[in-house]
Amino acid sequence: MDGGDSPGQGTVTCGTWIRRPENKHLVVVGKTTPSSLEIFSFDPETTSLSASPKAKYEFEEGVIPVTISVHPNGEELVCSISSGDCKLFELSAKEDKIKLTAKEQIPLQGIGLQKCLAFSVDGTRFSTGGADGCLRIFEWPSMRIILDERRAHKSFQDMDFSLDSEFLASTSTDGSARIWNTSDGTPITTLTRNSDEKIELCRFSKDGTKPFLFCSVQRGDKPLTVVWDISTWKKVGHKRLLRKPASIMSISSDGKYLALGTKDGDICVVEVNNMEVRHRSKRLHLGSDIESLAFCPTERVVLTTSKEWGAMVTKLTVPAEWKEWQLYLLLLGMFLASLVAFYIFFENSDSFWNFPLPNNQAARPIIEPFLGDPQSDQHIWDHVDL
Repeated sequence: MDGGDSPGQGTVTCGTWIRRPENKHLVVVGKTTPSSLEIFSFDPETTSLSASPKAKYEFEEGVIPVTISVHPNGEELVCSISSGDCKLFELSAKEDKIKLTAKEQIPLQGIGLQKCLAFSVDGTRFSTGGADGCLRIFEWPSMRIILDERRAHKSFQDMDFSLDSEFLASTSTDGSARIWNTSDGTPITTLTRNSDEKIELCRFSKDGTKPFLFCSVQRGDKPLTVVWDISTWKKVGHKRLLRKPASIMSISSDGKYLALGTKDGDICVVEVNNMEVRHRSKRLHLGSDIESLAFCPTERVVLTTSKEWGAMVTKLTVPAEWKEWQLYLLLLGMFLASLVAFYIFFENSDSFWNFPLPNNQAARPIIEPFLGDPQSDQHIWDHVDL
């Protein structure tokens, strides 16, 4: 195997998951040696990526992949490259054969270096955030321009769509953060912050019950995770989860866990319900910025990348959860247990209650007489006057 094709080797610049049917998820990574996009399969049993890529697309020499965003349908992805274009790719898979095909998308060509890309949760919007501070929101797949705001920020740092795809949050290298309406592109608000605070990263809650926006905020030399209520856009609390500044933030697709990666290679994973740390991996990418951090669509596994250590998949040590089939099995077991208990109770009810029977009262009839003898009651209705 060529070492340059290994997911853990070579200079990896970015990476993320590709959701596929039957939980046969894939991982796409961008590399500089050689400059390419590579697709790897994922084995949940061993928590590992395939040793060699299942598909590969090579860029022109000197072109570096910057960031990747995958459409929720798992069949399209967009990659920002250092030459100032965004390339659209279509993914097709038949059995174990995967093909990655580049497609022309005129509105994404020649728009300058894009530091942030994002598809909305419902797949109807696509957004880009440039190094020049320009924000673009497109309707997908028609590519109708909803917003082309040249002075949205000084320079983009992060962005994320809300669960209902109604809002877009964006952060700037100058520490500001803004909220946008994705239907018409109008700015809704700028998040409030103190003079010594810089809002750096942002992720909306995704569990459908808590309308929150999570942001990593640097207050002086203290990194904080701050929560805003998106119904009022006011702060509702903050907590210090890291001792070192965060470089990347991610939230699981079901919204139960929030993950933070640091600038020296650590990650921590927090349970959103109580904001308690459930997993820590120290020195996972020793001494390197974690460039990418993404949850597997269906497993409690995260993908991380760094330029020095490449791509890694890590199984999280979080509390085990009930799977759907386990819940159905439990309900079936409870139903069968209740039937057995009822049968035992019915068969032993007299002795159970221990009520003495009067001398002239017959004992409880057994089941057969209770059901009746078909021959003895064939004239039961004869003398009824109808």
